[in-house]
Amino acid sequence: MRMVTVGTRGSTLALAQTQWVVGRLKEEWPDTDFRIQTISTKGDRNRGSLEAMAQKGDKGFWVKEIEDALLSKRIDIAVHSLKDLPTEQPEGLEVSSIPRRVDARDVLIGKEGMKRLADLPQGARIGTSSVRRKAFLRAYRPDLQVIDLRGNIDTRLAALAGDEYDAIILAAAGLIRTEMRHRIDEFVEPDIMLPAPGQGALALETRSDDDLTIEVAYAIHDHTTDDRITAEREFLAGLGAGCMAPVGAHASVKGGILTLEGWVAALDGSQVIRATTQGDPGECADMGAELAGDMLAQGAQALIDAARS
Repeated sequence: MRMVTVGTRGSTLALAQTQWVVGRLKEEWPDTDFRIQTISTKGDRNRGSLEAMAQKGDKGFWVKEIEDALLSKRIDIAVHSLKDLPTEQPEGLEVSSIPRRVDARDVLIGKEGMKRLADLPQGARIGTSSVRRKAFLRAYRPDLQVIDLRGNIDTRLAALAGDEYDAIILAAAGLIRTEMRHRIDEFVEPDIMLPAPGQGALALETRSDDDLTIEVAYAIHDHTTDDRITAEREFLAGLGAGCMAPVGAHASVKGGILTLEGWVAALDGSQVIRATTQGDPGECADMGAELAGDMLAQGAQALIDAARS
């Protein structure tokens, strides 16, 4: 029986989504034995300094050690949250499969009487670790107190039970994949908080010369999700921004037309540049690059540079 080793981070969410991936792969390849190997990354070990690392240009803090394991053939497939994967990949590696995306939106979870973002009282304390969410929250509700909240899903949910936060913002996908959808109080619509590029999607990364494993991974590839993600990531790449920048992007396909929306915000929420484009899904990469060019022409670079300083 063929053995395929699948590498992932060791968090509750990373393991849940990797177990989901392995379950789907087993359905397609029942004669293959899949083994999961957990790998600790720089981001896992240095959560308190992620923003500082990003400002120094270190973009691979959630994936580098996993990619190293791929390159050294200690694992055969890496499973990543796609929004954590830098737009430039190491030589010798490629994303061979992007499974069907789950809900890309952010969600609010609040204490009693704090269940909707629009209804939060003035000065309510809302927790998030995301630079993007902080900027968009401040743009929508400047009166809110946006407070840092770090850790995995369980840690963040537990923090809500204390006195520091009235509500917290998380990605819907994480709660859905860890079977905690029931904890969601409100899905925050993209016209209020545009998701991160790639949010809700997974990436299966392999060695570029490993044709057999590429075939295994590709069995659960979703073409529509790939078009959407390509547009979003080309937009991010065109801006020269990383996953810690105050940038949102969301692509959808309806009636054979791909619509891509992008936002870039000032950290304090005082300015948000927005742009949208539509076209054929087959032109997704060009659409993302062109939208990035439009945003840069509107002054997005200054906002991105300010977030790094």
